[in-house]
Amino acid sequence: MLCLSLGRMMRNLSVNTLILLLLLVLPSGTVRAEDRDLFGAEPPVAIDLLSEGLELYRAGQYEAALPMLQSTLDVESDPTRLYQAHLALARIYLHKKKFDAALSEVAAIPVAMRDDEARYLEGRALLAIHLTAEGVVALQGVRPEKIAPVDRVNRLRALAEGNAGLGQYQQALWFAHQAMRGAASADISALYDFSQQLVDKRINGELLPEIAFMFADSPVGAAARLRLVENALADGDQQQARTQVAQLNIGLIPASHRSEAIKLYTRLTGESWLQRAVGVVLPLSGRFSAFGNLVRRGMDLALEMQDNDESGVRFLYRDSEADPVASREVVRKLSVSDKALAIAGPITGSASEAAAEQAQTEKIPLLTLSQRSGLPEIGPYVFRNSLTSRLQTQELARYAVEELGMSSFGVLYPDNRLGREMARLFSEEVKKRNGLVTDIESYGDEDTDFGRPIKLLKGDDPGFNEEEMSEQEILEDLFIPDFPPVSFDALFIPDYADRIGMIAPQLAYYGIEDLPLLGINGWNSPDLIRLAGPFVEGAVFVDGFFAYSKYPFVEEFVNRYFARYGEEPTILEAQGFDVANIFMTLLNRDDVRTREDFRLALSQLANYPGVTGATTFNLVGDAEKVLFLLKVENGNIRQINGPDHLENEIPIEEGDALSVE
Repeated sequence: MLCLSLGRMMRNLSVNTLILLLLLVLPSGTVRAEDRDLFGAEPPVAIDLLSEGLELYRAGQYEAALPMLQSTLDVESDPTRLYQAHLALARIYLHKKKFDAALSEVAAIPVAMRDDEARYLEGRALLAIHLTAEGVVALQGVRPEKIAPVDRVNRLRALAEGNAGLGQYQQALWFAHQAMRGAASADISALYDFSQQLVDKRINGELLPEIAFMFADSPVGAAARLRLVENALADGDQQQARTQVAQLNIGLIPASHRSEAIKLYTRLTGESWLQRAVGVVLPLSGRFSAFGNLVRRGMDLALEMQDNDESGVRFLYRDSEADPVASREVVRKLSVSDKALAIAGPITGSASEAAAEQAQTEKIPLLTLSQRSGLPEIGPYVFRNSLTSRLQTQELARYAVEELGMSSFGVLYPDNRLGREMARLFSEEVKKRNGLVTDIESYGDEDTDFGRPIKLLKGDDPGFNEEEMSEQEILEDLFIPDFPPVSFDALFIPDYADRIGMIAPQLAYYGIEDLPLLGINGWNSPDLIRLAGPFVEGAVFVDGFFAYSKYPFVEEFVNRYFARYGEEPTILEAQGFDVANIFMTLLNRDDVRTREDFRLALSQLANYPGVTGATTFNLVGDAEKVLFLLKVENGNIRQINGPDHLENEIPIEEGDALSVE
């Protein structure tokens, strides 16, 4: 009976009371003996309900914050803290569309303490319950500089809707115009929808020219001008429609609504609103400018090698500054002001992410050269043509398992971001092919002694010292049969040539000899043979570009580049060359007239014969490429998957760096 009664009592307790009871039984972290009561119980811990509730609210955990803030009202007496709780509760109720409750929270704040934020929340709630006039008055009394930026935009948007509800349509358009100046892309689209509906259904036709003129540099003006075009067409006045469309700034229309306006422009003028131009966003200043200018060299060479006078394709180079904010703005301007059909770049990670997000918003195809993970997943207008870690590990695993018949692998990797990523991806790709990574060890990014991880790969005790063995132990060791130094078929080391020059000799020193080594594109350097020499004989690695390939189109590119710039190209120039040629090939097609046409054509590209490998874009938008498989044979680096691959080698002069054959 006692348990039943307690259960009934607990069910009848309010949430607030339960929280207070819990606070009374929570133990403290450190309690002095003299602070315990007669029964040895520790005193309750003071928990700041307001702080906890506000933290949950700011984290978006409204349901969890609600009881905390409600309990604050029961136990708090400080007016300032009560004010904070009421405001937070009002915002939560607004979010939950409990507008009467939100108004009650604002009303509970003493009149003398009701500031601009409180009046803003009150105005929002009043509009929501259709007390439109009262809501507009409350919001107009709010000083914008006294509330948060996001609240300023929402206030203007609410005032636009409120004035429309009062029949003050021109005033509503003015507030919508002001709101769009500081709104995010999604909000601009919604505000344009709102403005377009007012222009189409509420504004007298005689007022449209005035509105189009007053808001000439605003989406509101574009909506009015577009309505004038459509009205002229409805009246059968083609000349007036062409006059109006010539004054229509399509770039002001949000990307989500722009396609119909572009079609109308093309129909009336017989011309494409878009230019036969490609925006190119690269770091042309700052510490990454050297890389950006190498990519630009490759693109410029592609333009020179094609007869571009007839096609009229132009490349519009813009500086990303390797900065996300600058990149986002450059993409917006290329889309709206320059009317580019597509965009190439950027190459740095954070700039590429920002540019890709803006390109998706603008619905303009963007082909980035960055290896930053997750870029094509941003949306269907974002593509990537770059040598990623996934591409390299895929090809290495395929070759080792499917062509060489290997099944077990060791991995020795640097403990840095690239090393960890490569080790993880290689393990995944091997497993997909029913192979297994049996041993894996890492070393420090700055290490020069690799004895410990090498011993661990062999299964040896790194602390064992052979010199400390007794004569008896040495004698017994003579009769133990010799086993292979390692149990796996090949060793994958995802590092650069200068580090391989230190690691490979130490592998031999510790008894790991004649074991096939696998590497990444960082091995493709003259330093590999110069530093590691015979210790990397037979090693196989991959790269996205090989200047000594016998592919005719690679040879032509290398020769033309050398003649133009007096040096051999790197993968950066090669990537720029390929991207430029892909873009020009698509732009010269008769069926590619719009950004959507270009996006579709890019998504369908298959086995494009680029100098960085045959390129196909998968369903996500990432390039699937046929990489260059390279092998060290007789002191030379050879391509082993190209035409007449036995001739594809970098000859090494005795004791010297790499040279062209």
